[in-house]
Amino acid sequence: MICNRARRRSFLTLLGTATAAWPLAARAQQRAMPVIGLLSTRAPGVDAHLLVAFHQGLRETGYVEGQNVAIEYRFANGQYDRLPALAADLVQRRVAVIGSMGGVPAALAAKAATATIPVVFGSGGDPVQLGLVASLNRPGGNLTGVSLLNTELGPKRLELLRELVPTATIVGVLLNPTNPLTEPLSKDLQVAARTLGLQIHVAHASTERDIDAAFATMLQLRVGGLLIGTDSFLTSQIELLAGLTVRHALPTIYQFSASIPGGFLRARSRPTCRSSRLRRSNSCSTSRPPRRSASICRCPF
Repeated sequence: MICNRARRRSFLTLLGTATAAWPLAARAQQRAMPVIGLLSTRAPGVDAHLLVAFHQGLRETGYVEGQNVAIEYRFANGQYDRLPALAADLVQRRVAVIGSMGGVPAALAAKAATATIPVVFGSGGDPVQLGLVASLNRPGGNLTGVSLLNTELGPKRLELLRELVPTATIVGVLLNPTNPLTEPLSKDLQVAARTLGLQIHVAHASTERDIDAAFATMLQLRVGGLLIGTDSFLTSQIELLAGLTVRHALPTIYQFSASIPGGFLRARSRPTCRSSRLRRSNSCSTSRPPRRSASICRCPF
């Protein structure tokens, strides 16, 4: 199996390649040093390996930062309400192309800021449903990118959690209310829960304080397991979330297997690349249903 971390790197490599290949070749003829605007929902240093992959993609098309291309970095530090201003600043600086990282909020902010500057995005949901592009085959407009279609796997993750903790009757779901993916994912999980005979408690968190409050509520409800939704902010809080799940012996499923070493029980992801139409899936499993203890399934990837 291919490591989720490696696959995420490969997608960022592709993103870097697409960012360079689309508009920079033409812009390079107009000025000596074209400028890429990189808009991220995350904080500097978070997922640094993805930035390495992004630069690798640039190098594969002949661009090296500081030599023949400049990069303007804008990080929202998990505060999605800062994204519109950051995107507008990149537009004012007349960058040649904007690469968005960290999910749908950054892509939507870039789209709202400009209808002319090319935008290359990575998305965890359906880019057509989210209004990013007109269709997968013919995106149209000034946006193109890669979709991991993570939200499609929400119900499957819930099913896997039920298999691992068959005695659970109530399952907690942690979502970021400021993420556009939250509403469709929540609806899909409600439908799946009824099919599985489960009750789910949806808790919202967009700050560290919210995470603490959400866990306190879920513990009071005695949830039997936890599903953490697709979201850049929640991804950035891996260490905090892992510590809480281990401390409270709460079986948890998350989107990326890179979270497993931090203390998560299981991760499942099937990224889908629109450009090459690749579909892969993987999961990490235990040999028997886990007990309510701090034992963790650790994957070899």
